[in-house]
Amino acid sequence: MKGEHPELLDHLHWLGHDSFRIDQPIVIYLDPWRLPPGSPAADLILVSHEHHDHCSPEDVERVRKDSTTVITNHTAAADLSPPVTVLQVGESMEVRGVTVEAIPAYNIGKPFHRKQAGHLGFVITLGEERLYFTGDADYIPEMDNIVCDVALLPVSGKYVMTAEEAAQAAEAIQPKVAIPMHYGAGVVGTKEDAERFRDLSPVPVVIMEVEAAG
Repeated sequence: MKGEHPELLDHLHWLGHDSFRIDQPIVIYLDPWRLPPGSPAADLILVSHEHHDHCSPEDVERVRKDSTTVITNHTAAADLSPPVTVLQVGESMEVRGVTVEAIPAYNIGKPFHRKQAGHLGFVITLGEERLYFTGDADYIPEMDNIVCDVALLPVSGKYVMTAEEAAQAAEAIQPKVAIPMHYGAGVVGTKEDAERFRDLSPVPVVIMEVEAAG
C-alpha cells in the first residue's frame, strides 16, 4: 500500500467492529473492544462514547500502562478507571507529538446517538498525515469541513450511516482513502455492506481484514 495510499495505512490495524490500532509514531487504540491476545501496550487510547461495544473497561485496562493517556467524553469517563482526560466537541490536545481533535458524532433522525450526548469522533494528526475516526455517526454536516488523508467510516446502517450514506460522506470529506467499519462483529452489518460502500464510493476504499493477534 505504501506509495499508493497514505503511509499511515502501513501502521493501521483493524481489530474488528470500530476497534483499530495505530503503531506509529506511538501505539494508539481507537475504541478497543474484544482485543486479541498479545495486543501491545498503548501510549494513547481514544474512546468515542459509553456504549459497551466502544467503551470496554476490561480492554482498556488490558493494554493500559502507567504512562498511557486515555481520552474520551464525559459519559464514558465515568465507566473507566482514572486518570482519564475528557474532551468536549471542538477541543483538542497533544499527546507525545500526536494531536487529537474531538469531532461531534451523532445520529440524524435516530435515537441511538443524540447530538446533546456529546459523543465523539476524532481527527488524529500523525506527522504530516491526518486520520478521521467518525465514531458512531450518520453523515452529519460537520463532516463537510473535515480535512484528512484517511477516513474510517461506518457502513452498517441502523445505529450509524448506511453504505450509501457513507459514500456521500466520503464524497464530502474527500480523503485519499476510506476504510469501512462497524460491521462483521455480530452487532450489525456484514462484509457485503463494506463491499457496497466500496462500489459506491467516489474515493479509493480499502477493506481491511480483521487481525486475530497482536
